Amino acid sequence: MKQFRILAIATALFIGATSFMTGQSKIAHINKQELVKAMPEYKTAQAEIEKLGKTYETTIQTSIKELETKLKQYDAEAAGQTNEENTKRMQEVEGMKQSLGQYQQQAQKDLQEKEFNLLKPIVEKADNAIKAVAKEQGFQYVLDSAMLIMAEGKDLMVDVKAYLKI
Repeated sequence: MKQFRILAIATALFIGATSFMTGQSKIAHINKQELVKAMPEYKTAQAEIEKLGKTYETTIQTSIKELETKLKQYDAEAAGQTNEENTKRMQEVEGMKQSLGQYQQQAQKDLQEKEFNLLKPIVEKADNAIKAVAKEQGFQYVLDSAMLIMAEGKDLMVDVKAYLKI
């Protein structure tokens, strides 16, 4: 009876150890941000975003110069104007400042939206490539190494870049 119990425990331990070893998942890692930045589409998108940003910046700088010029003119002419006219001019300047602030906010929002719309398909392409390479190599999990403290598994960067031909 005692031998049967020992044999049963040994068998259970053997089956448990075997299933543990065969049940382990294959894990790989990749720095997805680095991959996306290496893609030619990313460089094209960044150039387009920078161009749009410079356009907005030029418009904002021009508006600021116009506002400063108007302020100097109004300050120089203030002594010769009525209080009513000076108040009207001050309101005009405040309106210009508000419009400029709103334009800056809208420009920032437009830039963020443009960036999102340009980068979304690039990130999706990178995700699909990572999934394809991982599946091809038999990995069940791929972790983003940008967030890992320690990564000893396979780094898929070279293989995914080869898959994307970059």
